Amino acid sequence: MSVPLLVASLVRQTTVLLAQVATAGGVRAPLAQVADQVFLDLVRELERQGVSRKVSADMFGMGLRSFLRRIQRLGESSTEHGRSLWEAVLDFLRGSSIVTRQRVLDRFSRDEEAQVKAVLFDLCQSGLIFASGSGSDIVYRAATEDELSSMRQARHGEGLDELVWALIYRAGPITRDELLTIGGVAAADLDQALLSLTSDRRVALLGSGAQTRYATSTFVVGRGETVGFEAAIYDHFQAVVQTMCCRLRGDSPELKVARLAPEETVGGCTYSFDLWQGHPFAEQVLTILAKYREQMSDLRAKVEAYNESVGIPARFEEITCYAGQCSITRESGEDAA
Repeated sequence: MSVPLLVASLVRQTTVLLAQVATAGGVRAPLAQVADQVFLDLVRELERQGVSRKVSADMFGMGLRSFLRRIQRLGESSTEHGRSLWEAVLDFLRGSSIVTRQRVLDRFSRDEEAQVKAVLFDLCQSGLIFASGSGSDIVYRAATEDELSSMRQARHGEGLDELVWALIYRAGPITRDELLTIGGVAAADLDQALLSLTSDRRVALLGSGAQTRYATSTFVVGRGETVGFEAAIYDHFQAVVQTMCCRLRGDSPELKVARLAPEETVGGCTYSFDLWQGHPFAEQVLTILAKYREQMSDLRAKVEAYNESVGIPARFEEITCYAGQCSITRESGEDAA
C-alpha cells in the first residue's frame, strides 16, 4: 500500500467535502483558520498516538525548532502568553469602543502582522466584531451582547443544537470544556445549545460542578427535517472515519456477542452499478437505500426495546452501521447505440 498516495487522496476528498459544506445554501463559512487548525489537530492526534514531537516534525518536513515555534505561534499569542491570539485580540477590542487597525497591530506587535490580520478577518467573518472603512482607515468594534444574542438565536435555527447533540452522542459522556475543544463553537453558543438540549431532555447531566458531563443514549435527525443537516453530515462522516480507523488498527469487538470472524464485524464495502434508462435492474438498485433504512430502523427499535426491558450493562459494544448512496452522471466514451 502506498501510504503517501493514500494520505494525499484522503486530503483531496476531505477538502472537496469542506468546500461543499462551506458554501452550502449560498453561505460562505469563514476558512481563515482551517489550515492552522488542521496542523494543530494533527499534532495533537499524533501525540495522543505516542509519536514524539521530534518524529512529528520530521513527518511534516520541518526542523524541530521551526515545528515548535509554529505550535507556539498558533497555540498562544506571543504578546500575551497563555492565551490564544484570537482570544487576546477579541478581548482587546471588547475593552474599547472603536479601534483602528494600526492600534491593534501596535498592541500585538510581537505577533506576526499577517497572523493578526488573519485573526481580525476571522473575527469579522464570525460576526464577533464589525469593520468599517478600507485600507489603513479600517476601524473595528466588538459586537454588543444584544447583537450576539440575535446572532445566537439565528444560529440555533440553523441546527446548532442538533450538531452539539451529535457530538455528545458520539463523544460522550463529555464535559463542557472538552466540547469547547472539539466543537469549534463559541462558549456562549455552546452554553445556549446545552441549555436547550438538557431542557428538552435530549441530553442528560452526569455529576456536578466542574466535572459535570453531558450524555445521551439517542441521536436522531428525521428525514425531511429543515434543520440539522450539519449534524447528519457529521454523523455520516464520523461513522465512515471511525470504521476505517478500526480497520487500520485491527480492532475487533472485545465482547464475543456473536460467533463471527473479525472481518465480518468490523469493516466496510463499496459497490457501484452502471445503469441507464430501461435497465432491467435499475429499480432493484435504486431502492437499496430505502430498504436498508426500513430494515435498520425496525432492527434498532427491537434492540432498544430489549435494552430498555433488561437494562444496559456497565460494559458493552457500540456497533455503528453506515450506508450511503449517490448518483453521478458519467460518459463512457463510446458512441451511443
